[in-house]
Formats: sequence, structure tokens, C-alpha cells
Amino acid sequence: MPIGSHGRKLMSRRSTRSKFSLFRRIHFSKWLITAALILFCLIVVGSCSRYEPSQIAAIRLDYAYYNPVSLVLKDKGWLESEFAKDKIKVEWVLSLGSNKALQFLNSSSVDFGSTAGAAALLGRANGNPIKSIYVYSKPEWTALVTRADSKITKVTDLKGKRVVATRGTDPYIFLLRALEQSGLSERDIELIQLQHPEGKIALERGEVDAWAGLDPYMAQTEIEKGSRLFFRNKSFNSYGILNVREDFARQHSDYVKRVLEVYEQARQWCVAHPAELKQVLVQKAKLTDAVAAKQLERTDLSNPIIGQEQETTIKASGDVLIKSGVIKRSINVSQVVDELIDPKFVEQVAKKA
Repeated sequence: MPIGSHGRKLMSRRSTRSKFSLFRRIHFSKWLITAALILFCLIVVGSCSRYEPSQIAAIRLDYAYYNPVSLVLKDKGWLESEFAKDKIKVEWVLSLGSNKALQFLNSSSVDFGSTAGAAALLGRANGNPIKSIYVYSKPEWTALVTRADSKITKVTDLKGKRVVATRGTDPYIFLLRALEQSGLSERDIELIQLQHPEGKIALERGEVDAWAGLDPYMAQTEIEKGSRLFFRNKSFNSYGILNVREDFARQHSDYVKRVLEVYEQARQWCVAHPAELKQVLVQKAKLTDAVAAKQLERTDLSNPIIGQEQETTIKASGDVLIKSGVIKRSINVSQVVDELIDPKFVEQVAKKA
């Protein structure tokens, strides 16, 4: 029976509704699939975030002869024991000075590095993305040193003289502060750039007139060669600071806390076992008992908290670095220090202890 125009229209409408219904079902199915995929991704990302620390193969730290706590930590193997259950290796790199530690941090060769507070400021001001999170010592580890037979007795005697220092370290910044206090600047001396051990040798050989020293090398030449510490100022020493790479701290905050917990265990052991600490220093840094004792005599290990006291000292160093042209005048030292110092990790560790 032939289909009339009305029938064809009716069938056309039904076909359209059928196609539209099919389209809606397909569209809804695609929406469900998309939503499911998004939900799956969120679950995976959330799972990765929760278990992110297990993805790290190794935690890398420096050790330094100017950081006795690091020597004990490395000697005892406590960090290795802490992270063995996570199948995470602990790797150690020797830093011969703050400048080396900062280089290692900047190149991601280490995750944690030992520097002086003022050196950390200099690194951060120059674009090294680090956070200062722990005080491993309050040392008098630097002074201005000359030979036993030298006529140099005060800072003003350095005018026109050859003075050796390691740029980017506390001794170098100490030298700048000493010069400024005496009405001089780096331009008034001939600065010789050497790493700390070579600086000691250059002084002893008579190749330079004075040296901005660092323990234990300073204690070595003082005891073994009779070298004189002709200018000392404990307040110019800017603390022994443990720094962490900023991205490591952001991505692996739980590991940072765990590292500091073990660091704190080592520091407390050092305080409780001074004789054993001295022997560790003797063995690891290859020092005599007398030299190790002299270094530890001027090293205060009593307080790990980083905060206002360190900020004040570091900012004072920053002011001198600005005046000396080491840091650009456009740099806001207070802002850099605020960005640098992060006390939350050690505060959490202290509360837990």
C-alpha cells in the first residue's frame, strides 16, 4: 500500500528522533568515557603523589671537615640504616668549602650541602635555588692569620699586602667585614684566590702575607707552625648551615624531615660524646689530637634551630657584600634572606624529639 505524504513526514520525524536519540546516547557514552578517564588519571596522580618518595633512587649529601656532625653521620651509617627499608641509597660527596658545596647544590650533584650562612646568602642571591634549614654548628672557624715571624698585628697592616682567601666562603666574607670595619676594602689589598688547604700552604711558604683561614686547616697551622690569629671576631662567623635544594624540599618534604631527624641524632651524639667526636674528626680529617681539640674548642654544637639569630648575622654579611660590590645593589638582601631561611623542618623535628 503506497505511503502518503503524511506517512512519509511521520516516518521522517521518527527517523530524526531516532537519530537524535542515538546521538544523545553516543554523546553521553563519550562523556562517561571521558569522565572515567579523568577520574582514573586523578587516582593515578594521587597515588603517585602519595607514594612519590619511593621513586627516589638515592639521597645525596656532602660531608666536610668543617662540619663535624656530617663526619659522624657518615661514619655511623645512620642515614643508610634509615633509608634501607625504602631501598634508597645514601651517597656522599666531600665539600672542601662552602663554595664547593654551593656548586654541588646548584648542579644537583647533592641534595643537601654544608655551608656558612653568609655563603648560602651569596649563593641564593646569585640564583642558586636553595633553602637553609638547619644549624649544624655555631663555630668560630675563621680568623685572619699570619706567620709567626710576620710584623702584621692588625687589619690596617694588610694595606697593599697579598692576602689569600676562598671567594664565596665565610672566611672571604669575614675578610671583607674586617676590612670594612678598619676603613679598608678589597681594593686596598691584593687578593689571591685559592681553596682553603692551598691557602694555608701558601701562607706557610711565605707566598702571601696573610690568610683568611678556616678550621681545621687554621688550627693546623696555628698549632704546628705557630701561625698567629691576628684578628678574631666570633660574631663575624655566620654559623654552619645545612641547605637543601629547593625543588627537592618541595617534592620530597617527608624525606627532608627524615634526614633532619637523623642529622639531629648525630648532633646530639656529638654533644654527648665529645671524646669520641674528637676521634672521628682525627680519623676522617687526618688530624692530630691537638688540632682536632683546637677545632672543637671553638665549635658550639648546642642548638640546631635556624631563625632570627641567624637572619641577623646573615643580613649583616649581606650588607657588606653589597657595599663591596660582590652582590648587586639591586638585590634586596632582606628579601633574599627571608626566601633562604626555612625553619619549619627543624621545628617539626624539634617538636617530635
